[in-house]
Amino acid sequence: MPFPAEFSNATWTAVDNYHDEIYITKDEACFDAANDASQAAGHPPHNVTATQGKFLQIICQMIKAKRVLEIGTLGGYSSIWFAQAVGADGQVVTIEVDPERAELAQKNITKAGAQNVVEIKVGKGLDVLPTLPTDHLYDVVFIDADKINNQHYYEWALKLTHPGSVIIVDNVVRGGHVIDPTTNELSVQGVRAFNQKVANDHRVTASALQTVGAKGYDGFAILLVK
Repeated sequence: MPFPAEFSNATWTAVDNYHDEIYITKDEACFDAANDASQAAGHPPHNVTATQGKFLQIICQMIKAKRVLEIGTLGGYSSIWFAQAVGADGQVVTIEVDPERAELAQKNITKAGAQNVVEIKVGKGLDVLPTLPTDHLYDVVFIDADKINNQHYYEWALKLTHPGSVIIVDNVVRGGHVIDPTTNELSVQGVRAFNQKVANDHRVTASALQTVGAKGYDGFAILLVK
């Protein structure tokens, strides 16, 4: 069946809102305060949606994840979903390059009651990742930062995970521009370089899914560490 021409971002957003009303509980809806605070501070709206946050949470719960590494904190919205997934005895380590955003994220995380589970590390991802201990590996890694460095974040994710760990990389479709090999857009080049690296890597098995919703047309890659 061809995709109806009348479907658009407005439709996708309405469907997201419909699913939010059905699947997001009152307790989970309180996470939106983190989004509201980020928007009020003028931060870019790059966080995941509520349904995407719960999707990430469910993945963690499916594999009984207790340790999560997140590259790209922004306002701490996805960090809160991960914190709820791993529980009070779990740990979420999240990396944010911008000190101002990290400060707001800490406030949001504390307001959500997750301050004892989530640890924010401030600095460039490629500076912070080498400082993380390799004797406590992560069950889930979520990469949602500058796309030009995706392939490098991926390499560090492999060093910090174990067989059975899951690596999720957000924003890998870029509105469909990922199929353009001639693009000059650095974020798309970064995604394409990451895809090529994964395609030739026997250490993981991987797939990608296209998504539409309140954030438009994009998608994510999901990798299982062998």
